[in-house]
Amino acid sequence: MSETPKSENASETLPEPANLRFLRLLVTVLTAVMIAGLLAILAMIVISYRSARAPLPEVITLPDGAEASAFTQGADWYAVVTEGNEILIFDRANGELRQTLRIESAE
Repeated sequence: MSETPKSENASETLPEPANLRFLRLLVTVLTAVMIAGLLAILAMIVISYRSARAPLPEVITLPDGAEASAFTQGADWYAVVTEGNEILIFDRANGELRQTLRIESAE
């Protein structure tokens, strides 16, 4: 058996308690703030990712016989790893070869 009193008129509704109205408003506001915060964080990640990328060089001129196998870059340089186990480090400003590193096997 239910102890809730039955209303004879179905159109009668009890007024919503003030604390329940406050909680409903609070949950709605907090949900909106969380969504806005998440969107702001995502926007900041996208903006910082786009600005952090350095432009790729248009053309990379490798020494004769060198074949590239990997590429990486820094703020003012970029490097090409060749099939001949060398790392060629180029200056980003003028594209000139700065340094050549020979990779020796550990055998």
